[in-house]
Amino acid sequence: MYALARPFLFCLDAERAHDLGLVSIETAYRTGFNALLAARPAPLPVDAFGLRFANPVGLAAGLDKNGAHVDALAALGFGFIEIGTTTPRPQAGNPKPRMFRLPEAQAVINRLGFNNGGVDALVRNAERARFAGPLGINIGRNKDTPNERAVDDYLFCLERVYARASYVTINISSPNTQGLRDLQDEETLKRFIGTLRDAQERLAAKHGARKPMLLKIAPDLAETELDGIADVLLASGIDGLICTNTTIDRAPVAGLKHAGEIGGLSGRPLFAKSTAVLRGMAKRIGGRMPIIGVGGIVEGGDAAAKVDAGATLVQFYTGMVFRGPALIGECVEAIRARGAARAA
Repeated sequence: MYALARPFLFCLDAERAHDLGLVSIETAYRTGFNALLAARPAPLPVDAFGLRFANPVGLAAGLDKNGAHVDALAALGFGFIEIGTTTPRPQAGNPKPRMFRLPEAQAVINRLGFNNGGVDALVRNAERARFAGPLGINIGRNKDTPNERAVDDYLFCLERVYARASYVTINISSPNTQGLRDLQDEETLKRFIGTLRDAQERLAAKHGARKPMLLKIAPDLAETELDGIADVLLASGIDGLICTNTTIDRAPVAGLKHAGEIGGLSGRPLFAKSTAVLRGMAKRIGGRMPIIGVGGIVEGGDAAAKVDAGATLVQFYTGMVFRGPALIGECVEAIRARGAARAA
């Protein structure tokens, strides 16, 4: 069904097509026609972060920033859903146009800038959702909050999402909020994560449940920077890592229309770089925390390769743009087949 709809969607502005796609998925869910969009994959249970996942394939943050479509997206067969990025206050994001397709490369460049309705709106939506599987909530800072006070924004969001989240992702790796990636500096990160970890433990005592905290990093970091991040993560006791966000590197799409647009590049051209970071961080961490692999998954083999590189779970978003919901089951089956081959 998506193959029929895609030519029409690709005639529209990329952001408008994104919004229409979500409305269509929601409509199909509410009218009972979601089975026409994708066949739910057979279970492939995975345990990570103290949570049980029906399968290891999840939706990455960014598609449903306000958590308004959790049940409809989960009905497509995802093993887990991550919503956000959300910020303390609503914000419009960057000026439009701010999302661009590069069809020849199966890629998207976006500079959305954490456009969302604010954390309170997201929590209201999430509380209405009936999805019983793992729900990740991705949090960030407002555009006008300086980095010296950034931790206050993350604390504000952490406190508000804690009761509903299955896990919380700390997003300091988007290239579309000025200065945000500077928080990945080792000494800054040490203080930043330490403050959030203290809050996590206080909230665990208050709510009687400890919710995992994950850090999402960029793919454009030097080896020495990755060394420092790994040291901070292992020393902090944080629960997990997500590799990676979008890239500012344009070498893989040089010469293509829109390649010069400012923003984060996602889709197939991100795969090699994000997987290299994943593999390197998996070696540094040595199995002491689970890693979610995301970036460039546009076919089942890509998901299996992320697992081979050290991921326990995988996510995608841009792959939905080019492949539609059928990619979910394809990824689950590829991971299942790779696991069976290793066991044989």
